[in-house]
Amino acid sequence: MTEPYAVPVPRGYRVGVWEVREPIATGAFGSVYAGRRTGDGDTPELPRTAALKFLPTGTGTPRQLAHLRELIEREVDVHRRLRRPRLIRMYETLVVDDAARPALDGATVLVLERAEGSLSALLAASPRPDSGPALLAQICEGLAQLHRAGWVHGDLKPANVLLMADGSARLADFNMAAELEGTHAYTPAFSTPDYTPPELLWAEIGERGRRIRPSADVWAFGVLAHLVLTDSFPLSGATPTARRDAAAAYARGTDELRLSPELPDSWREIIRDCLARTHGARITTEALLRRVEAAAGTGRSPRLPRLFPRRRRRQAVIASAAAATAAVAALGYGISNWAAHDGGNDARDAASASYGASELRTDQGVPVAYRRLVVDSAHACSEPDVTPALIAAMLKAESNFDPNLSDPGKQEFGIARWTPAVLRWWMRDDGVPASATPTPPLSPSVSIPAMGRYLCFIDSHLKDGLPGDKRVLTAAGYRTSYKKVNAAGGVPPKYRDYCARVAHYLKEYTPAGRK
Repeated sequence: MTEPYAVPVPRGYRVGVWEVREPIATGAFGSVYAGRRTGDGDTPELPRTAALKFLPTGTGTPRQLAHLRELIEREVDVHRRLRRPRLIRMYETLVVDDAARPALDGATVLVLERAEGSLSALLAASPRPDSGPALLAQICEGLAQLHRAGWVHGDLKPANVLLMADGSARLADFNMAAELEGTHAYTPAFSTPDYTPPELLWAEIGERGRRIRPSADVWAFGVLAHLVLTDSFPLSGATPTARRDAAAAYARGTDELRLSPELPDSWREIIRDCLARTHGARITTEALLRRVEAAAGTGRSPRLPRLFPRRRRRQAVIASAAAATAAVAALGYGISNWAAHDGGNDARDAASASYGASELRTDQGVPVAYRRLVVDSAHACSEPDVTPALIAAMLKAESNFDPNLSDPGKQEFGIARWTPAVLRWWMRDDGVPASATPTPPLSPSVSIPAMGRYLCFIDSHLKDGLPGDKRVLTAAGYRTSYKKVNAAGGVPPKYRDYCARVAHYLKEYTPAGRK
């Protein structure tokens, strides 16, 4: 493996009738491995190979465990209750019982249909693929199947569309799926900004989560279709944050939708109807399916040509490329690389594991997915006290590197525990506040650089001569304000425990020979 796995499972490990084979991909809290069925006579209904998704329900912080349990229950419920040709199949669920391996003991294992690749991998290799229209027809068919059954997907995007060996498409990753209760469902307040409709960008988050309608999936389909057909997003902006601001402006009526001139005429009105400003103005799923099939020139359940080459043993360079494709494909099993939500591939880059090693230890549990963000965010500050080790120590103390942290009572969200109204002032690198207050999910690629900017400001405003490590004083200022630290003449008593944790992790993460 080129990176630490959230759930490390040795090759050859047995769970149920399955033997773990090569790793496919990992995310913040779960990992996917190839699995091979052992034995022939006892389980003929099971395939010879599958994808084994390990979720560590026996370890972690209480907040992480509660979040994981909810996501697992959602995914298992969808798989058990819906068996459709356009949804990835789940064969069984298992629980690891292995007291000798505490990191694995109690883990939930989802045994899922093994895919050949993902739409993400296909688009990375072949933007605007010839098979795009037929693929979109199958994706829309899957959405229609979900909606007819009374469910909303909640996180439709290319990484969550898997492609099978015969070229057919499957919807996957039902972590955010929710069953309708009348016109609405309730889903966790986390999704991918580029595919989130404007009304959810500022939606109120209640005790049960965020209210969502099937029209949210229709919006996401419109964005996805535009990307597949033109290799571009329908809302302008070089980053997800800029495109999110553009979506907000479009919904307010202060900006117009500017579809790509390369969009085929037969698709232009379809996508425009998917991306209507309000949920009520969007096309219904059934009407969308009929129009998409007509535009694609397909009937129901079309068979597509093979999208990926057959596996062959060839030189190492091709094997490496195949491994990279498999890693991207695994995202569709619900294993998200949180940095990749903003287009990054750092967590799958072997060099990331040692990035900035002279300033940040690589052996103390800082997730590889965030290493570049942490190091680069510190380097953007000219104050010498704002170091990669300080930012990493604070992320550990704030959230235990949990990108899904949600504390609505305190209005704190994400890996850096930002209050959205405060984050608005620090999320841009030009010093200008964002045009709209961000709403959860607050991605690490926005939260971590903003933390670096705010720490830089705090450090420069602390009084000279305050007792203690200035890095820890800066952390105290992040928790309260630089004014209160100055007024207290050091760390205010209320924040001493927090600062003691930061100091502990700061020592762990700082390489030997550095202060």
